[in-house]
Amino acid sequence: MKTLLARISQTTLIVAVLALGAMNTAQALDKPWVIDEVMGKADAPITIIEYSSLTCPHCAKFHAETFPKVKSEWIDTGKAKLIFRDLPWDPLAQATAMIAHCSGDRYFAFLNTFFRTQEQWSRNPQPLAAIKTIAKLGGLGDEQVDKCLSDSGLLNEINARKDDAMSRYNVDSTPSFIIGGKLSSGDMTYDEFAKLLSEQGK
Repeated sequence: MKTLLARISQTTLIVAVLALGAMNTAQALDKPWVIDEVMGKADAPITIIEYSSLTCPHCAKFHAETFPKVKSEWIDTGKAKLIFRDLPWDPLAQATAMIAHCSGDRYFAFLNTFFRTQEQWSRNPQPLAAIKTIAKLGGLGDEQVDKCLSDSGLLNEINARKDDAMSRYNVDSTPSFIIGGKLSSGDMTYDEFAKLLSEQGK
């Protein structure tokens, strides 16, 4: 009987170690990028990696309807941190992503503004002019925006990170999220998203 219990305990331990190893491997496989923007405490136990495009309506919907509660319930409380990564599908998404990066510590404020005003600038007959108007309200003048948009190094880094997401995680739509090394996609409700986060604590 003792031998049987010992075998069961040993088997349970092996399974637990393998599960932990798989989880750590999944997390270790992620590649950090210099341009990654992080919201929340560095030592938060749960990491959310979001891939979104600023011209994506589903992304804008997620940030308007779901993300505010995720932020207040999970990020602001130290339970999780967000790593936001641009996944631009078109030149306008590239431009707004670059401008957000060039805003420095106002990155997430610009991100939120671009999502909130998405229809205004993305459907404008002169979208770049509309984008520059928004940027100016955030403190970036036309010359700063033009200089930012000519930064080939930044653009190359954004595109390289996009290619990495598609090859490393098979991301092919936005918004997409990597939580616990697993890919989930779509503009989920808060309850759906919170369920994914809660499963990380089990």
